[in-house]
Amino acid sequence: MKISLKQTQGITLILLMMMAAFAGCIGGDDSDDDSSSSTATDSSSSTADSSDSSDSSDSSDSSDSSDSSDSSDSSDSSDSDGSDGSDSSDSSSSDSSGGSAVSTMDGEDGGYTYASNVDNHRSLMADMCDIKAHANAGEWTAAKGIYTNGKNAEKSDGSYRTLQGFAAAAGKNHGYDAFYGADGSVDAMIMAAMDGTGDFAGASDTVRYQGIAKLTANLGMVAYTIHELNSAIAKADAGNVDNDTGAPHNWDEGWAFFHGPDENVGCSPVATLNKRGADFGTEHTAGMANTTYNIQQAMINGLAALQAEDQTGYNDATNEVVKNVIIAYSQAVLKYTYKMDNADNGAKYQAEGYAFWKTIEAYAAPYTDNACYNMQSHTMGWVSSYDNTSCDDFAWYENAQMGGPNSGTFTGCYNMVSHTVAEGVDQAQCDGGFSNDYFYENYGATSMNNVLDLTDATQLGTSYDVTAWLQPVWDHYGITADDIGSYS
Repeated sequence: MKISLKQTQGITLILLMMMAAFAGCIGGDDSDDDSSSSTATDSSSSTADSSDSSDSSDSSDSSDSSDSSDSSDSSDSSDSDGSDGSDSSDSSSSDSSGGSAVSTMDGEDGGYTYASNVDNHRSLMADMCDIKAHANAGEWTAAKGIYTNGKNAEKSDGSYRTLQGFAAAAGKNHGYDAFYGADGSVDAMIMAAMDGTGDFAGASDTVRYQGIAKLTANLGMVAYTIHELNSAIAKADAGNVDNDTGAPHNWDEGWAFFHGPDENVGCSPVATLNKRGADFGTEHTAGMANTTYNIQQAMINGLAALQAEDQTGYNDATNEVVKNVIIAYSQAVLKYTYKMDNADNGAKYQAEGYAFWKTIEAYAAPYTDNACYNMQSHTMGWVSSYDNTSCDDFAWYENAQMGGPNSGTFTGCYNMVSHTVAEGVDQAQCDGGFSNDYFYENYGATSMNNVLDLTDATQLGTSYDVTAWLQPVWDHYGITADDIGSYS
C-alpha cells in the first residue's frame, strides 16, 4: 500500500513532536537546576584523552570518578559593596548559568598557541564555571558532584577527568602538599568549603560560596598549573621534548589550567589577575593586567625554550610565572583584608582574602620573616630568617654610625645579627624586653592566618594593611612597589 504525501507529512510531524517531548523529558544531568547552562552540559566536545600515559599527572587522573577567578561570581553582585565597582565586576563575566560547552576549540587561547592536543584538559574550565553556578544558587550537592565526578571533560574510555582528581592526587610537582604536610592538601581545603566543615564549619552561605568559587578556581587551578610546569621541566631535563608526549605537552596543560578556553576564561585565574590589575593600576592594556601579560609571555617563551632544550630559558620562564602569581594574589590579599571593616560584607571579604592567601601561602609563608616578641612594649621585632637566638641581639644605639644602604647616624633599637630595627620601643624596652623564649617563626604568615581565620568573628570590623607581612615575600621574589601598585 502506498502512503500519500499528506500521510507522510503527518507521520513526520508526529515523530518530530514525540522526539521533542522525549528530549524535554530527559533533559541534561542538571535539569533540576535553574542555574545550569544549556550550553554547559555534556554536549561539549568529548575530546579523546590524548595525554601522555607516562605523565604521572595524567595517570593519576585515569581513576577519576570526578586566576578563576572571582570573575563569574554572580553572587558577588548582591553581596559586595555596591560602591565598589571592582566588586560588582566580580559578578559574572561568563553566563551566570554556568560554563559554555567547549565545542569550538582551536589551537590557541589567550595569545598562546598549543604545541599539542590538550582539549580534554581545557574542557575542565567549563566544569569550573558550572561549579560556581551551582554554588551561587546554594546547590552544594550539585557543585560537589561536578567537582568529584566531572561533567565536561569526557575521556576516550567514557570516564570524566575531574578537578578533584587533580587536587587530591599524591606526589604532585607543586609545593602545597609539602608545605601543609599532607597529600591532597588542595582538595582538603576545597572539600571543607563544599561540605561546610573545617575552616568553613558554621559558615554562612555567602562565605561558603566564596570558599568554593575562589578556592577551586584559584588555589586548585594555580596548584595544577605549577605542577604541569615543573613536570615539563623534569621531562625536558631528561631529554624528552616531544610535543605530544614530552615537556611541551605538560607546558600546554599548564596554560589550559591557568587560562583555559577563551569562551570560559571568566572562570579562570586569569580573570582574577585582570581584575586586580584594574584595582591596583597595574594594567598592560585595558582589561589585561601586567601579571597576565607577563605570564602569557613567559608561557610562550618557555614553550620555545623547551622545544630548543634551553634549560636556562624554561627555568626562567617558570620562575616568571610564579613571581607574577605572587604579585597578583598579594594584590588580592591586600584588597580584601583592607575591606574587612565593611559592616555588611566583612565576612565575605574575609573569605575572599582567605582563598587568595591559600593560593600563595605555600610559596609565600616561608619568606614572611621571623619575629621576636617584646614582653615590655608588647610589640614585635623582625629578625628576617634568623632563628630564636637572634632575639637576644637587639640593643639600643645612641648616635651610632651605621654603614650600608642606611648609612649615617642612628639612634634606636637595632639588631646587629639580622640588621633590622625594632620600632616603637624605648631604650629600657629594647634592652630588657626581648628574649629568645618569645620567638615566632614566619610571624607574618601566622598573623595573616589569624586575621583570615573564618571561625573568628572578632577579626571582622577592622581594615588591615598587611603590607609589612608580605614585604619580605616580595623582597625574596624581586617584586617591586611598582609591580604591586596601589589599591584604589
